Amino acid sequence: MKLTSPVFRHDGNIPSKYTCDGDDVSPPVEWSDVPSGAKSLALICDDPDAPKKTFSHWIVFNMPPADGALAEHLAADQELPGGSRQGTNDFGRIGYGGPCPPTGTHRYRFTLYALDTELGVPARSSRKDVETALQGHVLQTARLTGTYTRTK
Repeated sequence: MKLTSPVFRHDGNIPSKYTCDGDDVSPPVEWSDVPSGAKSLALICDDPDAPKKTFSHWIVFNMPPADGALAEHLAADQELPGGSRQGTNDFGRIGYGGPCPPTGTHRYRFTLYALDTELGVPARSSRKDVETALQGHVLQTARLTGTYTRTK
């Protein structure tokens, strides 16, 4: 399974448009080679370099595998067309919250999970609840990592 973005390469810089210094909109991401038994996908974006804990920036789950992508500037809605749901990030909001490191360069990991089921957790769920629900259902994972350094 592969996870890519047309706006940044793996281990490359995330354009400021997708950060707190820009428009703070979600970047487009695309997936391919999803296992044939996948019933849904989940995506978690986090910052392992955050000062106090790994900080969750985006949680999307119950995505149809056949969609192949999430568009740029995904609406910050709990329920999305096609049955996808968004969880609550560590900013306390639904949807995407872009990179905004307090100092230095941080890594932002977009991890895609191919699942053998749809998750039975409600929209607005926390990362912990989504991760608990996906245990035992992961067929495969893929990761795209970007970096960002604030210039302001």
